[in-house]
This record gives sequence, structure tokens and C-alpha cells, in this order.
Amino acid sequence: MNASLEKVEWSGTIDGVVIINNQRKIITLNNSAERITGFTAQDVINKNYDILFKNAKKSLTYIDDALLYGKSFNNLTMAIGTANDSNKNIVTSIIPIKYNDKEIEGVAFVFSDMDKISGMVRSMEAMNNEVIEEKNKLEAIFHSRSEGTFTIDRDWTVTSFNRAAEKITGYTQQEAVGRKCWEIFQSRLCRKGCHMEITMSKKKISLESELVITHKSGKQVPIRVHSAPLFNAQHKYIGGIETFRDITEIKNLRKQLEERFRFENLVGGSKVMQKVYVLLENVAQSDSTVLITGESGTGKELVARAIHINSERKNKPFIIVNCSAFAETLLESELFGHERGAFTGAIKTKQGHLELAHGGTLFLDEIGDISLPVQVKLLRVLETKQFERVGGTKTINMDVRLICATNKNLHESVKKRRFREDLYYRINVFNIHLPPLRERMDDLPLLLDYILAKLRLIFKKNVQSVSPATYNLLEDHDWPGNIRELENVLEHAFVLCHSKVIQPEHLPEWLLNLDKAQEKITDRSESNHALHDAEKNVVISTLEKFKGHRGKTASALGIDRSTLWRKMKKFKIL
Repeated sequence: MNASLEKVEWSGTIDGVVIINNQRKIITLNNSAERITGFTAQDVINKNYDILFKNAKKSLTYIDDALLYGKSFNNLTMAIGTANDSNKNIVTSIIPIKYNDKEIEGVAFVFSDMDKISGMVRSMEAMNNEVIEEKNKLEAIFHSRSEGTFTIDRDWTVTSFNRAAEKITGYTQQEAVGRKCWEIFQSRLCRKGCHMEITMSKKKISLESELVITHKSGKQVPIRVHSAPLFNAQHKYIGGIETFRDITEIKNLRKQLEERFRFENLVGGSKVMQKVYVLLENVAQSDSTVLITGESGTGKELVARAIHINSERKNKPFIIVNCSAFAETLLESELFGHERGAFTGAIKTKQGHLELAHGGTLFLDEIGDISLPVQVKLLRVLETKQFERVGGTKTINMDVRLICATNKNLHESVKKRRFREDLYYRINVFNIHLPPLRERMDDLPLLLDYILAKLRLIFKKNVQSVSPATYNLLEDHDWPGNIRELENVLEHAFVLCHSKVIQPEHLPEWLLNLDKAQEKITDRSESNHALHDAEKNVVISTLEKFKGHRGKTASALGIDRSTLWRKMKKFKIL
């Protein structure tokens, strides 16, 4: 191994990395460090390390302790200077570097932008609090973001091991350093094609791999890992680095979410969806007529199927009729059937969907589009439980559970005499309203996991997640097409993505351009919009009433904590 620290750089990491030799000279500044500090490598290479800490002298003491005494620091909060002479808060790990137990040759200073991390932490806390408040069953969710870090040389010998790694594995630094990594982790994948073998053999970064390791005590611990190769200045491969974190709690959460936050193929853990689940559980046990309302793409057919599957009629037919797909005369024939010769083209007798659904469920989608004459006949069927085929005289008894759906405001249609009031009250015995996706964005992570899992089966591709930048774009979009639109966007991205993580460039171009245009329009119009100002004032006054307590404020406003957070962000009152 080459022991000259001046030949070493850390490659492939997504964090900022600065390497300082034992003469306190900066010898490496990676792209992420340039982005965070504003300095370029040309600005600082071979200069004294205090150029990065002009206004943050206290931070130098940690680096000095690492250089002089070999101390390591993990998840340390401190300040770093920037090119514009200001300070930026960072979370850092400072790792002494030495080879073969010789003297310390320098330190690796690995850091992340605190502002971005704080935003992620706040979002996680908001999600965690919401789950605890609403369910009161989930425990110990996302307690920390501690990440274990270790490095190995080309012989797979552990050369560094931080405190978080000690906590997760149960092995101390003294026990780990000098041993082979597989002796510490003892995973079933060790030496059998694990992520680090791929990194070491192909010298490429490996992201978001999951495996189970054996704790020193013998218990099994699931972890999520990132690994990257280490190269020196001449791009000579010298080993690898891995960061990992315990995902036991995430696994438990995922299992509980799958059990609690789903009803058949409906996915969502938000407060509004939990109310929908309660309604579904109750109405499925009855035989009442149901009206499902909501915008296109919200999953009305899924709700109808869920009601049928969980009812006593589940072993009988589930028949769907899209009322907007047929002309008036054809729709009547589709519903009631017709006798031979009833009209031109009726060359034989045909059963209608009311007959085909006998004993089961008939789902009339887009019922708001049926004509008034058909409405009259449907009303009579609901009142008498009997009907005749078109052109026929034989009375047929109906044993069907009716579920209707519409994306229209039927109450307004009644006022405008486009929909019969008596029929409206007949079909609206039990109403289930599905909220649009923009009003349940708390469910976006669950929906992403569910849709990506389906797409993995269809396309046989190992796309696991979306990047933070992609998630932000998806979260900021209004989704007029709701979940159907989200599925289409993800399928488009899935086709273009050839890695494990979907990036913004994989999204449809129209979505990227639309989000930019909407942002400009919103900035111009909302400033003078009376409703915008009124809503902002209500949020501010309620926050003041409860002295800034977000939980009480959200409860008083009747919204989720995460929804309150987005409104505070929107109104710039953070």
C-alpha cells in the first residue's frame, strides 16, 4: 500500500470531502465540498487548512485533535467558512488516516450541509409525530440518523471503524480494525456477491443495498448500505468505504404500514384515508347503495372493488358499466338487455348488465353522464327491484348491490335540473368521497413504494426509489390527474431509468416545464389573492394562539401536521 497521504483522494461520495495532511495543508477538495463551501479546488489546494475556517476558528480544534491525538468525531455539528466570508452549519465526521499502525498522515473531513439535513429531519419528525398521534400503536420510529462508517484496504482488512458502526454491530473499533470485514458483519451475503464485492471488483459505487448482519450478541440486524471505491491521485485503487445504518425500525414500520395503511389495493396512511377505510369497513358489511365521489384518477373503481371483495357478495359477479362510454339508446340496452328485434341490429336476445350482475355488485361509473330518460328507468328499477328488457314484457327481479361513482358535483347537477333529485337521493344512501392526491400528499411516500413495487414486477428492473430532488418535484406538483397521473409519470421514469434511483431527468419533460411555469404563475397571482391572504392570516393567528405549537395548531385547523408544515412553507412563516 502506498503510505503517502498526498496521493489519496476519496472518490464517489455524495458528501463533501476534504483531506488535510499532517502539515495542515489541504490536498483534496471534492465536487460536493466545492458546492457546499463555494470554494474551488484551485482556491484551496496546498493552502493551510484555516482558509476553510476563517470565521469558525473553534472548528479547527477538532481537526487538531484528530491530527495530534488520533481522535475520531462522528455526526459532529460545527461551522465551516464559505467563499463569500460567511459561515455554513454542517454535520461532519473527522477520521484520522494512517496506514499499518504508523503515524497519522492526515485526516478525512467528511461533511453534509446542515440546512438540507435539518429539512429532512424536520420532515421525518413531522411524519413520525403524525403516525404516533393518529395510530397510537407504532413505536420507536426513526429515532436517529446515525450512520456507521468503515474503510477497508485491498485485502479486505478494516482500517477504520466509527462509533456508529460500533453501536450497530456491537464490536468496538479496537476489535474491528485489522480484521476482515466479513468477520465483523457475518452476513449470509458476505463473500457471496455482496454489494462491497461489486464495488471492489467493478470499482463502482453501490447505493441502497439491504442485507442482514449478525450483531456481536448474535441477533440479526437489517441494514441499508452505500459503498464506494477508494482511489489515490493516480486513480490507483486502494480499497473501499462503506456507510450503513440500522433499518430495524424502518422494517417494522414498513410491515405495520402494509398491514394498517392498506385496504385491498388502496394505499394511504393519512388522516383522510384512514376515515375512508373506516367507512369502507362499515359499508362493506351492509347491502346499501353507495355513491363514490372524487376527481378522475382518485381510485373510485378500486374502492368499489374493495367494497365488493369485503362483502357477502364477494363470490358473485362484479360488473362494471362506464355510463359515459355509451349513447343513450345503447346504455339502456347495456343496462337492461334487449329482446330480439327490439331495434335495428338486435338480431338476438341479449342479457343486460343488471342480469349479469345477479347476486353480485353492479358498478355504474360516471353515473352523472346518463340522460334523464335513462335516469327515470333506473329510478324505477331501484324502487321496484324489477325491470324489463328493451322491447320485452317479461318482468325480471333484481338482486344486485348497486355502487355508483362520479367525478361531477351531482348536487349542483340537481340544482341545474340535469340530474333527477329523487334518483340522487336513491343512489346517495352512503357517500364515500375520495380526496384528490394534492390533499393527501402525506401518502406520497407510501404511494411511491407501492407503485414502484408494481413496476418492478412488470418491467423486471431493480429501480428502488426516487432521489430527493425528484421527490421534491413530485411533491410540488398539483396532480390534476391524481394517482393515475402519478402512475403514468412513474412508468415513464421507470422506462428511462437504468439505475436504482429515479432522477429528475427521468421524469416527463412536460412535468419539469409545467412545474416551472406554475411556480412563476403562482408567485405572480397569489400575492394579490384575497383567499391566499385570508388563509395565511388564519394560520398565523392560530399559531399565535397556541404559542407556535404545531400539533395544537394543526388540530384546531382540522389538518395534518405535515399539511400545516407545507402551508407555513408556502406562506413563508417558518
